[in-house]
Amino acid sequence: MKSAGFDPHQWRVGVLFSSTGFMAVIEETQLRGTLLAIDEINAGGGINERELVPVIYDPASESAAFGRYAKRLMVEDRVSTIFGCYTSSSRKAVLPVVERLNGLLWYPTLYEGFEFSPNVIYTGAAPNQNSVALCRYLMDHYGPRFYFVGSDYIYPRESNRIMRDLLRANGGEMVGETYLSLRARQHDFLPVIRDIRRQQPDVIFSTVVGDSTIHLYQSYADAGFDPKVMPIASLTTTESEIRAMGFDVGEGHVTAASYFEGVSGPSNSSFVARYKKRYGADEPTNMCVEAAYFQVHIFAKALEQTNSTDTDLMRSMVLGSTFEAPQGRVSINATCSHTDLWTRIGRVNRCGQFDVVQQSLSPVLADPYLTGYGSPVGCQQA
Repeated sequence: MKSAGFDPHQWRVGVLFSSTGFMAVIEETQLRGTLLAIDEINAGGGINERELVPVIYDPASESAAFGRYAKRLMVEDRVSTIFGCYTSSSRKAVLPVVERLNGLLWYPTLYEGFEFSPNVIYTGAAPNQNSVALCRYLMDHYGPRFYFVGSDYIYPRESNRIMRDLLRANGGEMVGETYLSLRARQHDFLPVIRDIRRQQPDVIFSTVVGDSTIHLYQSYADAGFDPKVMPIASLTTTESEIRAMGFDVGEGHVTAASYFEGVSGPSNSSFVARYKKRYGADEPTNMCVEAAYFQVHIFAKALEQTNSTDTDLMRSMVLGSTFEAPQGRVSINATCSHTDLWTRIGRVNRCGQFDVVQQSLSPVLADPYLTGYGSPVGCQQA
């Protein structure tokens, strides 16, 4: 934990990402993206000549700790803006705190959608920005029979519900569905691998997160499966997990995301270079790093205009704002507090990077309740 005094010449913000525990493999990168943006802002003179200072706590991958630290930030540290959370469980632990105390949570992670809070700015992808395109791509290129495997918490179950409805609406079918503990180890996946061998799906759709992701892909590789025939497809597996599992293990598998390190363009090239200069040449960026990074810059632009971290003032300035992010130009959609993002599908190459095999021509408007995709997916709150 890092804290700071109550200096009137500083802007203080809360930061809640896990540096330890089973989610650190991805949340540590979100912390890095946040701190890189803060350093850039301060190197440019701060915001209205005041330094941006993070008050950082490590919730250690425990959802309940996110709620406790959010309350501490707002009550004891007198912070009104919080950057943080990866899992939906941690977000939902923070949500009642920021709503009750009128704070503003900036959430830089893809999620299951079907949520709105005036106290959250959602900068990760909603299902219409990843699940819809991924379902169509997989059915077109691999086949209609999907096997679902996920970590056992809110996001995987809701994400799989959406994918299952999309499959049915397009003539596909789910041939298996199983969930494992967030702390699952490699031996826990052996029964899953045996069932996959029996069912012979065309695609394994993974909503496994954290360290368990590494164990799933390594178990797949040990079983001798071929990603050219039956890939693992995911919305959550990034360059960071691929690096941890081994490039040879990850090669050939598929992820849908708004951003990959290999996205072309000067904005991303500069971002990647700055990230690697600070954290090491072999440290990859990923979609979660990128969202954590650009949301701080959007916050800073709004703060420069409001000269106040008051949540009501900040929200009115943030909604409708745009930013030239590494993925391309993004906008905070004023109708739903979600972000209009790019849609991309990537396949892992032998260097541990994603080759983009499909992408949108422009940012995709956020539609967290999937209102533009008919009745099969429904409109029930997650």
